[in-house]
Amino acid sequence: MTIASLLVLAAEETEHTGNVALETVIWGIVALAVFGALALVTLSYRNVSNRHSNKADAYAAAHANDAQQAGHGH
Repeated sequence: MTIASLLVLAAEETEHTGNVALETVIWGIVALAVFGALALVTLSYRNVSNRHSNKADAYAAAHANDAQQAGHGH
C-alpha cells in the first residue's frame, strides 16, 4: 500500500455522518446545571445582613462617633 491509499483509507474511517449539534448539546446542559447551582449559592446569601440586625444595631451604637469621622479624606 502506498501512503496515498493509506490516507484515503484513514479519511474514510474518520468520516462522520451524525449530527454534531446533537452531540454537543450535553455541554450546554452541563453549563446550564453549573450556572444554576451557582445561582442557588448566590441566592442563599440574600438578606444575610438582616438576619443579624441586632448585632449591626449594637455595633452602630457602640461606634457612633467613629462613623461621623469616617469618610474620604479624613
